[in-house]
Amino acid sequence: MEVPKFSTLTARVNPWHVARFALPALAFLVVITVPLPGEITEEGQRVLAVSAVALILWSSGLLPMAVTGLLSIVLLTVTQGVPTVEDALFGFSQPITYFLVGVLTIGLAVLRTGLAERLAHYLIERAGGRPGALYAQMIASFVPLTFVLPSATTRTAVLIHIYEEVLRTWGIPDGSALAKLFMLGLATLNRLASTAVLTGGIAPITAAALLGGFSWTRWFALMAVPYYALLLAGAFLLYLMYRRGLKITPPSNDMALQKPPFSFDMLKVAVIIVGASILWLTDSVHGLHPAIPALIALILLVSPGIGVLTWRDLEKDLGWSNFFVLATSLSMANALVSSGAAGWLAQGALTVMTSASFPAPVTLLLLMAGASILRFAIPNIVGFLALTIPVAISLAGELGLNPLVVGLAVTIAGDAVLYYPAQGSASVVVFERGHLTAPEVFRFGLGMTIVAYTVVFVVALAYWAVLGEPLTP
Repeated sequence: MEVPKFSTLTARVNPWHVARFALPALAFLVVITVPLPGEITEEGQRVLAVSAVALILWSSGLLPMAVTGLLSIVLLTVTQGVPTVEDALFGFSQPITYFLVGVLTIGLAVLRTGLAERLAHYLIERAGGRPGALYAQMIASFVPLTFVLPSATTRTAVLIHIYEEVLRTWGIPDGSALAKLFMLGLATLNRLASTAVLTGGIAPITAAALLGGFSWTRWFALMAVPYYALLLAGAFLLYLMYRRGLKITPPSNDMALQKPPFSFDMLKVAVIIVGASILWLTDSVHGLHPAIPALIALILLVSPGIGVLTWRDLEKDLGWSNFFVLATSLSMANALVSSGAAGWLAQGALTVMTSASFPAPVTLLLLMAGASILRFAIPNIVGFLALTIPVAISLAGELGLNPLVVGLAVTIAGDAVLYYPAQGSASVVVFERGHLTAPEVFRFGLGMTIVAYTVVFVVALAYWAVLGEPLTP
């Protein structure tokens, strides 16, 4: 066999592709070698260096997201940012990772049985074949669906197949403006409906616990109005960005004639989804982690004689990169916390923001800005909340602000935005379908940052004051 000449091999290498990796490499070298201010451990500095690489790659899309995640695991280990390889693989042992596998299986079953197609035609009929009406219909569905399927990830895993079927029926190509409108809505805005309720996911539960504990009704009373305002304002921003996609004229053929008949397999999938939803909604009674109902659904859906899928279907079509992205992002967040790097970031960012004396609203704005910086650096929302809320509450007490209001405001500042897909399991599910790019997610995240600040100062502060929680007690 003839060995290719060295000149031939080098000719195949695109210098521009190589040069694009200079920035993450440079960021790694700078962060790991330059002395950092304040007290930070050697392990913390190494983890920060690895985080810089991961953040640049995740937000730029230079590598597939799963590959970036696995690279971060390797770097955490070889730089000794974490004590053992088991620590680097922390995310692979977390229940939420397997929860994601379960809900992805539910979504695949909805697609394979034709249930997604049937529901897609139903939505088209209800919207009168008008893209704008269908978009409004999607946004309006997020709130009521939260009380049936509390997890935004579950809703996204099911709905994405339905809206992809709508796009296919209308002949809309992947990556079009209309596809981006629907997919960004599912990836980012869908989450907001969940955080408005205490049982909507790990973010509201974590924030409520860190703020001193809440009843379901108390949390809903405080957060429903701000979060529903965020949902509407975010939907309007998304409309402004991609409204050109609503100008298409879908085919006028009779969709009802093409609707697949309701089958026994569809009924089985619907029953399994309802059963899992009941278990999710009654977790306070039985105490099962949400991953367990999701895995029960998975087992039923692939069981011979009961389910509608085979294990080979999962091997081929589940989208396993979602699993690796979520697991590795959890590992990165845990390394940031355990090494002290995240605490150093939190204390430094929020303290610098409040180092001077300002009026109360300006101080709150600076605290939220510090929280936004931390949200970009910390991929996992739980890690962000666990570090930011205690520091923000402490600073609020020193500055004469209402700690509860400050805690709720920084929660909104971090939870309302996604700067890159790895920051949320629902966004990972959408991103892996190929409709969006990382820069598009980042651009919308910047817009949602402005929306979040506006909602806090225009809506939330006045609303919380009416409920007896003013910014300055």
